[in-house]
Amino acid sequence: MPPTGIKQYWTRIPAWIFIGTALVLLPIFTLITVSDINRQKENMTRVLVEKGEALIRSFEAGTRTGMRGRMHRGFKLEHLLIETARQPGIVYLLITDAGGRILVHSDPGRIGQPHGLQSEPAEMADMKSVQWRWAPQNEGKTVFEVYRRFLPRPPPRRRPPEHMMQQRSRPPPDRNPDSFEPSRYIFVGLDADPIAAARRADVRHTVVMGIILLFIGAAGILLLFLAQNYRTARTSLARIKAFSDNLVEKMPIGLVAIDNGRRVASFNDIARSILGFTPGKAVGRAARQVLPAELWQVVEGTETGKKGVEAELECSLPDGSRIPLAVSASMISDENGASLGLVLLLKDLREIEALRKQIQRNQRLVSVGRLAAGVAHEIRNPLSSIKGFATYFQERHRDKPEDQQIASIMIQEVDRLNRVIGQLLDFARPVKISRKPVAVKALIEKSVKLIERQAAEKQISVQTRVMPPVDTIQVDADRLNQVLLNLYLNALDAMETGGKLTIEVAPCSQSGELAIKVSDTGCGIDPDELGNIFDPYYTTKPAGTGLGLAIAHNILEAHGGRITVESRPGQGATCTVYLPNGSGKKTR
Repeated sequence: MPPTGIKQYWTRIPAWIFIGTALVLLPIFTLITVSDINRQKENMTRVLVEKGEALIRSFEAGTRTGMRGRMHRGFKLEHLLIETARQPGIVYLLITDAGGRILVHSDPGRIGQPHGLQSEPAEMADMKSVQWRWAPQNEGKTVFEVYRRFLPRPPPRRRPPEHMMQQRSRPPPDRNPDSFEPSRYIFVGLDADPIAAARRADVRHTVVMGIILLFIGAAGILLLFLAQNYRTARTSLARIKAFSDNLVEKMPIGLVAIDNGRRVASFNDIARSILGFTPGKAVGRAARQVLPAELWQVVEGTETGKKGVEAELECSLPDGSRIPLAVSASMISDENGASLGLVLLLKDLREIEALRKQIQRNQRLVSVGRLAAGVAHEIRNPLSSIKGFATYFQERHRDKPEDQQIASIMIQEVDRLNRVIGQLLDFARPVKISRKPVAVKALIEKSVKLIERQAAEKQISVQTRVMPPVDTIQVDADRLNQVLLNLYLNALDAMETGGKLTIEVAPCSQSGELAIKVSDTGCGIDPDELGNIFDPYYTTKPAGTGLGLAIAHNILEAHGGRITVESRPGQGATCTVYLPNGSGKKTR
C-alpha cells in the first residue's frame, strides 16, 4: 500500500477509537504500576527492617557475651558498639535512655545529646518489638532507622527442681531483665542510599514498563480493530469485485480495458463476440496488434489530451467483415490524478442499423401506400366503365370472332387491373385482424393443401414438422394463411426443376417466440436484393406485382411479429416468421 494510501487509511479511523482505548487502558496500567511500586517499597522496607533487627540481635548477643566475661577482660560496651558500627551499610549505632538522651554512640562526640522520638514515654516503655522510621539525612545520606528496647541481659535461667526449691528459705529473686536496670533503647541507622537508588531505578523501570505495556495494549486493541476493519473491508471488496465482475460480464455493451503500457488488460464476453478475441491470445498483448485499425485510432485520439472520445465507425474484423460500432474511449485515473489506462466501450450497431432501415422502409411504405390508395380510387372507376363497354361490344359482335376475342382480352386485363388495385388497397389500408385460438398443426396442414397440386406438377416434395410443446396460438387464421401461402408460392417459383419445400414450427428458446420456417432448395436470392424484397413493387418475377411480401410484412406487424429472410445463392432460401411471446399456449 502506498504511503498516501496508508495515511488515508489511518485518517479514516474514528478519533473515538484512540480516546476510548486510552480511557480504558490508562487506569488499568496506572493501577498496576502504582501497585508494583508499593510492593517494591514494602519489600525494600522489610529487607532493611530485617537487617536492622539482625544487627540489634547480634549486638545484644555480643553484649551478653562480653558481660559474662567482663571480670576477666574488662568488657566495654562502647568499644563493641563502635566496632559494630564500622560494618558496611551502618551509618550509626546508639543507645539512649528512656528520656532520649544518648548514653552510647558510635560517634563519641554525640554522647549526652538528645535523640528523641515522637512517641510518648509510656509508649516507649512498652516498645519491645522492632520499629522503624526514615530519619533525617546524616551527612548527605538517607538514613533508615531501626530501633527497639535494648535487652542486654540474658533470659532467666531454668527453674530448679522442686526438692531444691523446698530447701530454700525464701523465694528466688525475680530474673526478669527489666527488673535489673532502667529501660534503654537501641537505634541502628542504616545507609539507604544504595537501596533508594535501586528503588528509584526499579520505579523508573516499572514506570517505563507500564508505559510500554500501555502502548502495547493500545496497539493490540488498535490492531484488533484494524484486523476486524481489514476483514470487513476485504469482505466488502470481495463483494464489490464480484458485483463489478458480474456487472462487466453482464453489461449489454462490450468493454476492453487497456493499461498504461497500451496492452490489453481484460475484456468481457460482448467485446469478445464483437471483435472475435481469444482470451489466451489477446490479454497481455499490445493493443495495437490486437485491436482493429479503426479502434486503435480512437485509442490514439485519447493520447492527444482529450479525456474522452466518442465516435461511430465501421470496424474491420479479422474474418474480413465490417460491422458498425459506437465507440466510447475514456481515460481512468486514481485519486491523485495518475493515469491507470483507458477503457473502450463498444456498442454493436447492426441491430440499430437494421431498425433504422426498417423504419425508413416503413416510412417509404406508408408514403407509397397513401399514393397507391389515391391512384387506386382514381383508376377503379374508369376500369368499371371500360369493363362495361367491353362487355357491351362482346355481346353486340357475337358474329365476329375477332371482335369477340378483343373484347374478352379487354375484360381479362380489366379484371387483372382490379386485382392489382385490390392488392394496393389492401397494402394501403391498416390491417385489421381478429385473433382466435388456432391449432398450429391444422393451420399448417390447411395452408400446405393449397399448394399440393402445384408442387406435384413441379415434382417438389413438401415436408412439415411441428415440434412440441406448442399446441394452439392466438392469431387471425385467414391473414396468417395469406402470409404462408405467399411464402409457399415464392418458394415454388424459385424451384423450376424440382426440389424440396420444408415447413418447420418450433418455439424459440431464447426469445420465447413461435418460429415458422419456410425453406426451399431453389436458386436463392442475391445478397444485393435481400434489403429490398419487402419494398412494394419490387419483384424479380416477370408477372409479379411486388406486393406479396410487403402485404405479408404488414400482416405480421399487425400481429406484433416479424419476418426474416436468409439466402444462400444457388442453394435456396429460408423465410422465418416470428410470432410474439404469449401468442400460443404450451402443452405439458
